Parts: sequence; structure tokens; C-alpha cells
Amino acid sequence: MPLTRLIFLLLLSAMTLCAGAQALPPEVEAALARAKLPRDAFSVLVVDAEARMPPRLSQRADVPVSPASIAKLATTFAALELLGPAFTWSTPVYVEGPVRDGTLNGNLYIKGQGDPKLVAERLWLLLRRVQGLGIRSITGDIVLDRSAFDTGTQDASAFDGEPLRPYNAAPDALLLNFKSLVLTFTPQEGNARIHLEPPLAGVALPPSVMLTGGECNDWRGGLKADFSDPARVRFAGAYPAACGERTWPIAYSEPRSYAARAIGGMWQQVGGTLAGQVREGRVPAGLPATFELASPPLAEVIRDINKFSNNVMAQQLFLTLGLQQRGAGTFDAARGVIQQWWRERFGGEPPSFGNGSGLSREERITPAQLARLLQAAWASPLMPELMSSLPVSGVDGTLRRTRGKAVGLAHLKTGSLRDVLGVAGFVQGASGKRYVLVAIANHPQAHAAGPAIEALIDWVARDS
Repeated sequence: MPLTRLIFLLLLSAMTLCAGAQALPPEVEAALARAKLPRDAFSVLVVDAEARMPPRLSQRADVPVSPASIAKLATTFAALELLGPAFTWSTPVYVEGPVRDGTLNGNLYIKGQGDPKLVAERLWLLLRRVQGLGIRSITGDIVLDRSAFDTGTQDASAFDGEPLRPYNAAPDALLLNFKSLVLTFTPQEGNARIHLEPPLAGVALPPSVMLTGGECNDWRGGLKADFSDPARVRFAGAYPAACGERTWPIAYSEPRSYAARAIGGMWQQVGGTLAGQVREGRVPAGLPATFELASPPLAEVIRDINKFSNNVMAQQLFLTLGLQQRGAGTFDAARGVIQQWWRERFGGEPPSFGNGSGLSREERITPAQLARLLQAAWASPLMPELMSSLPVSGVDGTLRRTRGKAVGLAHLKTGSLRDVLGVAGFVQGASGKRYVLVAIANHPQAHAAGPAIEALIDWVARDS
């Protein structure tokens, strides 16, 4: 689309978004009444994706609200424009010392550079590539360089007092498997076998737990798990046989030591030996990289970020913007990058950005600003990458359980915090027209707004 045409559309959008509020559809009003949510707790904007028409529906469109994970739309679209959809992260590996008869006589260095998807299977691949160099034994240390990001000390319990929830994992230049454990319970002849992924060096785990009868209800609570000791996982309860095989992802209780334990455990699992230790340090100046492990491309990474609302991956991407654009992997640098991008792309004062994921009480953005972002995305050659990253109503991601009649007709980013519930994205109307929809509730009982949001999605899709 020519630049002049795009500017015209955005100016038209800016004018029309300021239109006065209209009555909400009766089914939405009824759902809000049933939920006992006041009308002024619900912000709504429905506009033509191509910015050709006045708003179809507008309420509190210019009032800043807390967006929760809807904030990931700004992070991911900015990254697509500033880094490009084919951008990849690299994790370089350095070999210091000679390799003789399968032994590295020196240190192995692994430098983290923010890869958001260095999960267990890719860590296994990295260490297998080390072995492909003829290295089976290391006389020195495995040194982990995490200096690319500087986020200070972060308390995993600070946000909501839930330090073991995986969504509270903190970003890290060498983020391995989201600093999380995955426990798999498989019933076998009177016991439930326990499998830990990835293996963690120095962490003791019972091989099994007793089976019990009864229904598969609160099976996690019934295990009476104790994760307080980072070196030992305990279960004082039992596992219901009726559950079959189940998995339990959980954040590791000592996140700072996670990378060292994961690499130590995985190196041992692939048959490697280590005379020294896994420790933190810096790559010596001038030492060339022996090889680099590349991440999946950004277009693939944002699918995980948006479809499953992965907070730590969003923060990794946010910090990467600071690192790539300003040479500093800090939140301040990242905020500076995205604010400058917003001013140059949309003009005016940018929203209040936090950590890029929406897992923040400080972030504020108006529905009108979100709509302008989505209209610009619709007009962008990068539209397919962003749109395909969004959950599809009733089909996948965080919208897979959505009820209503608009199954498959909406691509929407969801947002949810204790006092926030909302969606923002695109809805296909029965007429074939595509709409931008933003609907966000900010209220202590915001989670009761779910039926009103579903009714609104159906109303937008039923435009004829």
C-alpha cells in the first residue's frame, strides 16, 4: 500500500476512533447485568480493519486501561517491523583448549543471547553438537555467559505470590526450558512412575509415588508435593489411578541455579563426563565461536508468545529489542525502543509499556491505540505473520475453549489478570468484512465479563 494511502487511513482512523459512545448490543448489556459488572468497567471498540468507516461500536475508547497480555500485540508487531520475521537468535559455543582422544583439555563456554525457545530438546541438540566435535569428556568447566541481559534481581513471587507458576519465570540471556520442570506421572502396577524433564544435576526425585483409587479431581493437591528444597522433590500423598498419564509443569524453586543444573544433568544424560563444574562466567575476549545454535525464526516464535500467552518469551523478545537496537539488554532500553517506534509509526504519546508481556500493573493503553495498531498491522505486508500468531476462537491457543457461534471467525489476543479480562484482534463478519475488535474489562470482578465478551464477538461476526 502506498505510504500516502496508509497515512490517510491512519488519520481517518484517528478521527473516527474519537466518535462518541454508542449503546452496547442488548445481549452484551444483558451479560454484563448478569455478571453485575458496571457498564463503565467495560471498554469496547469495533472498527473496520481497513479504517474506511466510522466505528461500528465505541465505548470508553480513549480511556487508558490495563491490557494484561494484550500488551503482547505491541511487543510482537514492533519486533516484526524492527527485527523482521526471519530474525533468529544464536547461542554460540566456544571451545578453549585442545581436544585429544575424546577429551577437551580446557573449558567449554556457552553464551546466552536471549533465545526464547532454548527448550530441553534443543539443549540436547546443542550438547550433541558438542559431542560431534569429538568431545566426550571435559577436564575444565562448562562456563555459562549470561551477560547479554541485565534485568537485576527479580523476585518470582513479587507479582502475585505464586513463585512456582511457570508464567512467573524471569527472563534470562541463557533461558533454558523456561526455568521449568515437567513432571510426568504414569501409572504402572501399583505405582505411578515419575519422569523429570529436563534432568537436573543434583536434584533427587523419587522414582514413583503410590497409586490411590477414586476420581481424578485435584490430583496435584492429592500428591502433597513439597518443592521447598531445590535439591529434593518430595511427595507425601498419592496419585489417582483414574487420571492415567498426566504432566505437571512447574517453575524450579531456585531459578538462578536452573541453567547450571539443567546443562549438568543433560551433559551426563548424553554420556558426557565433567571433571570441573558448571558455573557462570564470561567468554574470554578474542576467543572465536566454534559453532552457533540458531533459534526458530521470529515469525514462529511469536506464535508461541501470542497463541499461548507465554510471558517469559515475550519478555525475552522485549529485551532483545533493546539489545539489538540500542546494544543494551535492559528493560529501560527496550521501553525506549518501543516508545520511539510508536511515535514514529503512529505519532502522539505512546502507551505506558512495562516488561513487554503484560504481566504488570503499570501498563496502560487505550482501546483506540490498540485499534490503530491492529489497523496498521492489517495494512502491513507483515499482517499474515501477526494474524497467524493469534489464537483462533474455539480452535486453538488461549481461545480453544471459547463458546459461541463465531468459532473459527476471530483471531484475538487474550488478556487476563486478577482484575483484567479482555480480547483484541480481528473478527470476520458474515458480510465478508473484517473488523478490529477491542474489548477490555477492568474491575475486581473482571473475570465475570467472559460471557459479555463472547456475546460481543458473536455480534461483531453477525454484521449483516
